[in-house]
Amino acid sequence: MSSLTAKYRPRRFAEVAGQDAVKAILSRAAATSKIAPAYMFSGTRGVGKTTIARIFAKALNCEKAPAAEPCNECRLCRQANAGSAVDIIEIDAASHGGVGDVRALKEDVGYAPLEGRFKVFIIDEAHMLSTAAFNALLKTLEEPPARVTFILASTEAHKFPATILSRCQHYVFKMLPQAELAAHLEAVLAKEGIEYEPGAVRVIARRGAGSVRDSMSLLGQALAYSAGTLVETEVRACLGLAGQEVFFALMEAIAGRDLPLLSRTLRGVLDLGLDLGFFLRELSGCWRNMFLLRQAGEAIVPELGLPEEEAAQWLEWSARFAPAHIHACWQMTLDGQQRVVKSLEPAQALELLLLNLACLPDLLPLSALGGAGPAPQGAPRPSSPGSAGPAAPRTPQGPSSAASAAAAPVAVTSSVSSADSSAPSAAVAPPPWADAAASPASSVSPAAGTPASSVDSQGSAREPAAPAYAAASASAPAALSPASMPAASTSDPGSAPSAAPLAASVAAPQPGAPRSWEGFTEFVAGKNGNGFVTGLAQARGQFFEGVLTLTCHNETHCGMMDKGDNYLRLLRLATEYYGEGVSLAFTCVDREPVKSEGLISREMQEHPVVQRVRETFECRDPALVYPRGR
Repeated sequence: MSSLTAKYRPRRFAEVAGQDAVKAILSRAAATSKIAPAYMFSGTRGVGKTTIARIFAKALNCEKAPAAEPCNECRLCRQANAGSAVDIIEIDAASHGGVGDVRALKEDVGYAPLEGRFKVFIIDEAHMLSTAAFNALLKTLEEPPARVTFILASTEAHKFPATILSRCQHYVFKMLPQAELAAHLEAVLAKEGIEYEPGAVRVIARRGAGSVRDSMSLLGQALAYSAGTLVETEVRACLGLAGQEVFFALMEAIAGRDLPLLSRTLRGVLDLGLDLGFFLRELSGCWRNMFLLRQAGEAIVPELGLPEEEAAQWLEWSARFAPAHIHACWQMTLDGQQRVVKSLEPAQALELLLLNLACLPDLLPLSALGGAGPAPQGAPRPSSPGSAGPAAPRTPQGPSSAASAAAAPVAVTSSVSSADSSAPSAAVAPPPWADAAASPASSVSPAAGTPASSVDSQGSAREPAAPAYAAASASAPAALSPASMPAASTSDPGSAPSAAPLAASVAAPQPGAPRSWEGFTEFVAGKNGNGFVTGLAQARGQFFEGVLTLTCHNETHCGMMDKGDNYLRLLRLATEYYGEGVSLAFTCVDREPVKSEGLISREMQEHPVVQRVRETFECRDPALVYPRGR
């Protein structure tokens, strides 16, 4: 008894499932006798490449040709159906792919057709031809004799040389949709007179993954297992597929985070020896259906191809999950299929994936997934220390500016330089805008705690522009007493607390106190960013008779400090520390030129000590004393 695949192999274009475009093109070519020298059929396994090649060859040699379909009644058609047609030559390139086989084929090409109109060469699995065989076939494919055509069939078109593909009409065969596969299987069952459940046919079509031959083989396997009627439960048991009750149990465990139930369900899947790859394919399909039902409701049911009862069940399940949770589970299942199948421990890999799906709300807040669902219980919530509300985002100015915008400034005192450590107390150094406080345009706002002139349109504090520093450096810095600074309000318990006081500053020495370069660097460092001068830490300075001379490493270092805002900022700081009338000067370190290796070697050889050593040991060749490269 022949298999269902051989028994129901199509013999006409109209009987082939799917591939409508390819069938129309080849049928029209056979009817008009416009035949190309070579054709290339590529696509996945079991989609009709060899079948259509045989039908096309039969249509070309039919006694009623030219015709769009073979008659299957004449002598030549019957010979073709039996595989004994002398003018239709099939070659299996997997076993006859050498250059010697192609040379023998080229000899047969030279003979005219014996009985039919065309001599057709069908080379199956043509990608198995060797490189030499491909090269030997090139000229024949490009200019074959009259009444000769080639049909190359392959599942791996990317392995063909470009020179072969350019000489063929290439047709790509597509995988069949599940609905077309199911219709084809139902037609076969109707011819066999076998009763069936639609769910059983859908399972086989889904398991066939777009391949007609695979689906027919699975159908034959299921019919051999069944007792006369094709039942979905028997089909799943025969093919090692999980039933709907397994997926409903998984959804129950994931929705309720019931890890014991999840473990028992997984153990049942493993004990039944189910196909884990197809199990994950069906699970991802469940998440897809739930997501679409959750988003579109009953309007999407006709597009899912599910029975009404099953669609209603999944619609109920979709309401128990947040959309973000369903979407994340769908994506994680799709991404985890290859990892589970290819893992050395597929059972543990599958268990890890299912546990991640169940514990996802605990492992990652759903708000981070971009969903709009309710916040999961137990999910960590970001909060501000000491406040009840959520933490406010940190501004680019850093935490100090955020604190100054939320509360009034706080008076801070700090130790002065070592040169003035005997002073009992030190006044707080003015902020960068204190020099311009005398101007009517700049006043301190008690509510905001920042000067009006230094608040931008966003309400955040910003540092005044550099030219204001230059203008302010002409006058003595104004002292800012703690009494003149408004106190922070603490009446509102829900307000954000002052996380840190304002930047502490090191005050300038009292009049008459000694001033040094070390004290100046401490004074600048005490500004905590308000007095940052690029390159100052790498320079050395000396103050003499009102001039601060800075020694730089090189011209680039000098150019960095004596131009632009950097220079204005340095001049302002020097005026605050050394007093009015200070000026800046810059100089570079005079370095000796770098000596070459040859110059150093010559100086060493001419050294008196080296000369005495050479005379003592009678060494006349300097290279023996100082070999080259040392």
